Amino acid sequence: MNQALMEKIGINYPIIQGAMSWVGTPSLAAGVSNAGGLGMIGAGHEPGEFVRKLIRETKEMTDKPFGVNVLLLSPYVDEVVEVVCQEKVKVISTGAGSPGKYMKKFKEAGIVVIPVVASVALAKRMQNEGADAIICEGMEAGGHIGKSTTMTLVPQVVDAVTIPVIAAGGIADGRGVAAAIMLGASAVQLGTRFVVATESIAHENFKKRVIKARDIDTVVTGLITGHPVRVLRNKLTREYLQVEKEITSDENPDFSRLEELGKGALRRAVVEGDKDTGSFMAGQSAGLVKKEQSCKEIVEELMQEYKELTSNPVVFA
Repeated sequence: MNQALMEKIGINYPIIQGAMSWVGTPSLAAGVSNAGGLGMIGAGHEPGEFVRKLIRETKEMTDKPFGVNVLLLSPYVDEVVEVVCQEKVKVISTGAGSPGKYMKKFKEAGIVVIPVVASVALAKRMQNEGADAIICEGMEAGGHIGKSTTMTLVPQVVDAVTIPVIAAGGIADGRGVAAAIMLGASAVQLGTRFVVATESIAHENFKKRVIKARDIDTVVTGLITGHPVRVLRNKLTREYLQVEKEITSDENPDFSRLEELGKGALRRAVVEGDKDTGSFMAGQSAGLVKKEQSCKEIVEELMQEYKELTSNPVVFA
């Protein structure tokens, strides 16, 4: 199934770049695709014509397959769906909802559809709606997360569906790739490792925060809102968590206080490198990321480590 998925997508290695908002730009997507993996553009909340511009910029940088993440809660989702179909994008991933409404249109355009899921139930639903594969994301991941860990969720999802499963969350080196494949995944998705890629436009302060991160340097915010987000600790996270405590004990909670704190915070991190008020979305795997490398170097290192591990399996007496 691993080989079949790679052939369907048109990639050389089972490595997929997470479509991170503000970070998943044409330069990063093209860099990963040129390295033999699958690069992904993060459409975010951008209008259709802006996404078309990103797609065309990426096409100028690579002749390899790449994908677009379609945010289903975006007010421009209908426009974006039209654009990805018109531009004949090879792959789309989806988050924050079900792509069922658009599945027929995607299939008619020859697009491989890979939704992101965080539960077995959602994985089954996506398969029934016609998804070609699913990205199974554990809570170790950066950004918006679910409740289950990658180690426990992936094998349960693999057992529950017949389409390929792509493991995400907590994977940053060849050991993670090997573990995911052993759990039954056909490929892996990495986000945090690619934040520090040479081709990533993330601010130098963001890259340094990831590279210097320890195992305990991420925190989950937004639990009381029902939309938890994993980020690196800073002044913003301390203030956010304090407001969460205050809201929890309030008879009439004012969630607008949290909205105000989070407004524009990701852009401040990625573009401005604001160490205090930026939202540095990163997974727990940040503790494994030690240096900035090109996408080619990252992909080659991942696969070399994976091959070394799997070519020398442990033999029990």
